[in-house]
Amino acid sequence: MTDEQVERRRSTLEQLPRVQRERLSHIDFKLYFLGELRRADVVARFETGPAGATRDIAQYREIAPDNMELDPTTKVYRPTPGFVPLFEHQPQRVLSALSQGFGEGIGDQLQPMLRCEFPAALSLPKMSVLAPITRAIHRGKAVRLGYTSIDSGKTERELVPLALVDIGTRWHVRAFDRLRREFRDFVLTRMENPVVLEDSTVDREETAEQDVQWSRIIELELVPHPSHARPEVVHMDYGMREGKRKVRVRAANAGYILRQWNVDCSPDHHLKGPEFALWLPDPLALYGASNAHIAPGYKDPRSNREIKAL
Repeated sequence: MTDEQVERRRSTLEQLPRVQRERLSHIDFKLYFLGELRRADVVARFETGPAGATRDIAQYREIAPDNMELDPTTKVYRPTPGFVPLFEHQPQRVLSALSQGFGEGIGDQLQPMLRCEFPAALSLPKMSVLAPITRAIHRGKAVRLGYTSIDSGKTERELVPLALVDIGTRWHVRAFDRLRREFRDFVLTRMENPVVLEDSTVDREETAEQDVQWSRIIELELVPHPSHARPEVVHMDYGMREGKRKVRVRAANAGYILRQWNVDCSPDHHLKGPEFALWLPDPLALYGASNAHIAPGYKDPRSNREIKAL
């Protein structure tokens, strides 16, 4: 496909209403990842009538005439050998759709689109806890709640929640702690009875813009672990270019992410085991990150601080 054809497609799509683009994207998805499309697929997904689904399919064919062909025996549309996706499908969203279905869903209605297996989440917050926190984040409000920490046990806190963070094993909240007068991380499952403080004013020092660790972006350069038997496999697994992969993370999350990815952050790459496929050759990149000490093998040049329980 020529650049001119690509640009013409893009221009045509941009002129369509968003709801129309969503339907065409679904058609594109079904052809690309499942290899078939029925008119009933569009009807079921968007609850449109058969005539509306027919118009959507016709419009898709008008924009991308070489992408699909009708099997006259089964009345199923299939991608052609020269299929070129009309939309840019993001890998994480595609995998989520294939494994858990489309849309928000009601109750347990969502079903995977393919046989798919993924680990069950062992730590999930209660919705009665999550909802007040997300309302406070969205509306810029503080919350009062009970919180149980490893160091202090159970206390009552006033927090100004700023963001939700998924570190793989659990979800936590980045928030300003009015008790300690600093920005900290709070685990959702350790919260009890959060109440949004409707009349509480959030000061400037309590906003995300004043959270230095949250605002600071660190660039990390990851390479295959020197002890790995097949560095070329690591290149493939992590999409490396010229033997390295650069990622940008918030300083507030760096330690969590490196632990989740099992990156050896020791200066002499001494951590052993098949789980350590990656090495951070420049641990000084983590200097000043508040939770760098939990990254595997990291040694703070300023102290011998021990890793605390998470």
